[in-house]
Amino acid sequence: MAFIEINDVVKQYKGHMALNHVSLSVPQGCIYGLLGPNGAGKTTLIRIINMITAPDSGTVMLDGKPITAEDVAKIGYLPEERGLYKKMKVGEEIVYLARLKGMTKADATEKMKFWLNRFNLTDWRDKKVETLSKGMQQKVQFIATVIHDPKLLIFDEPFSGFDPVNAEQLKQEILELQKQGATILFSTHNMESVEEVCQQISLINHSQVVLQGNVADIKQRYKKHLYEINLARGEMLKPCPELYTIEQAQGAGTLIRLAPEVAIREVITHLNQQYSLQGFHELLPGMHEIFIETVKTSSHNE
Repeated sequence: MAFIEINDVVKQYKGHMALNHVSLSVPQGCIYGLLGPNGAGKTTLIRIINMITAPDSGTVMLDGKPITAEDVAKIGYLPEERGLYKKMKVGEEIVYLARLKGMTKADATEKMKFWLNRFNLTDWRDKKVETLSKGMQQKVQFIATVIHDPKLLIFDEPFSGFDPVNAEQLKQEILELQKQGATILFSTHNMESVEEVCQQISLINHSQVVLQGNVADIKQRYKKHLYEINLARGEMLKPCPELYTIEQAQGAGTLIRLAPEVAIREVITHLNQQYSLQGFHELLPGMHEIFIETVKTSSHNE
């Protein structure tokens, strides 16, 4: 079931087409990657979902109904350009932002204490936001985004400004929110994090969706028929052009590319007859490689 559905959305600014008939469907409980180079239209789409701006045409549906201002109040949105009040104290600001989302002061205070403890920020509760490091301010912004238990979370470059340790903690928190039932729209340039957390993606380039689907299926679609072959110590793989070509030796394995129309089982049969085959596995392209290839191809087709 689609929890949020974008149908044929168009948005134009003074002769610039920001979104050109964009459609996507985010299943309930999914972490959905919204990808694309700078200026592709991602932020415009996020602003439309949050009703910060309106589409020229097309619709945004939330849980089967047109999205309303009341729905937006229940969304958790972490913008790429963070926006904390630097002169406010950490605890006071979190409670203030939570109350804007409809929480009572008592509930907001209890949840604030819980999240500050979870992020090891309890000692900073009565400090002004401006005294915190950039990474700590990012944590405060994250807390303000999730404190009201929204069913839809929108994270725009959530790992920006985090060191690897804190980025890993944030990733685990996002995965935990999904386990608790949240639907998450996740915009990032970090393709490694896409592979780690996203089940489905849409890639936007020049205002249009150019790639869409399940991450695992997309990697299969872009595979290069490359396999790493491991033989017994001392054995050297020889070329066999009718079955494969040798791309390179790497470590204990050898990288081969299957010949057109050749199935891996044929190669395995051959290797077992000629060598002591110790193992093999397919090398699928990463999302970083797929991102670059797709953006280049779609740009050339403009």
